[in-house]
Amino acid sequence: MLSVDDRVDLIGRLVEAGATRVEAASFVHPTKVPQMAQAEEVVAALPDLTSVTYVGLVMNQRGLERALETKVDEVNFVVPASDGYANSNQGMTTDAAADMAAELIGTAHEAGRKAGVTISVAWGDPYDGPVSIDRITDLARRLAESGADDLVLGDTIGVAVPATVHRVVDAVHQVSAGAPIRCHFHNTRNTGYANAIASIDAGVRGLDTAVGGYGGSPFTPDAGGNIATEDVVHMLDASDIATGLDAVKLIEVAGWLSVKLGSPAKSMLPQAGVFP
Repeated sequence: MLSVDDRVDLIGRLVEAGATRVEAASFVHPTKVPQMAQAEEVVAALPDLTSVTYVGLVMNQRGLERALETKVDEVNFVVPASDGYANSNQGMTTDAAADMAAELIGTAHEAGRKAGVTISVAWGDPYDGPVSIDRITDLARRLAESGADDLVLGDTIGVAVPATVHRVVDAVHQVSAGAPIRCHFHNTRNTGYANAIASIDAGVRGLDTAVGGYGGSPFTPDAGGNIATEDVVHMLDASDIATGLDAVKLIEVAGWLSVKLGSPAKSMLPQAGVFP
């Protein structure tokens, strides 16, 4: 649990390290995910910077209403690719979640905000097992046609490998109607970083990362942490892929956050340092 002040401080430190897009708050019910409570207070305290896009995670109509009352620039909806996860996470089927997202995308656009959609458990689900490419492409096409400003493929439980990343990304590119594709990987089975490179090779130009490799899923306790921002930045820097982020400053942020959380970072760069 982090205080509002600590969360605002964390975001400020990330911006100082070069971040220009930050998912800053989650407008979910505070009893479901208490770590994300007081989202409105967090967003209100953020500095007004034209160089930074603040994103709010939204799960339903009430969450969108809350988000639109703040200054977030974008909202990001979640549509689970499997009925098992959708029922567990959001109390509805995948079809119902996609219908709701389509309606909320329109509402967000009317309010002058961009709206992206994360297709969670895109590579596999703890309840229903592997998710077929046909199911993912049908869902991606449907969301693209609904006006999603970007599509995010989420490996929520960390079961993707580079070969399956290529297959899914290639297939979604065919139906995305030009919407940018991002990827969201967890390092549950130590394939997250290889998957990140595979997604870039497949044409993805955006990755969700978490400083220190923290993160996970309250609905999937064994999901593992997200791929770490500093580890990804070092890997891309060494590959001559510019990110605009400073790996050394990110190491400092990860160290600060580990103290606040009372838990060591899951990333490797703070231990080994940048090279050369």
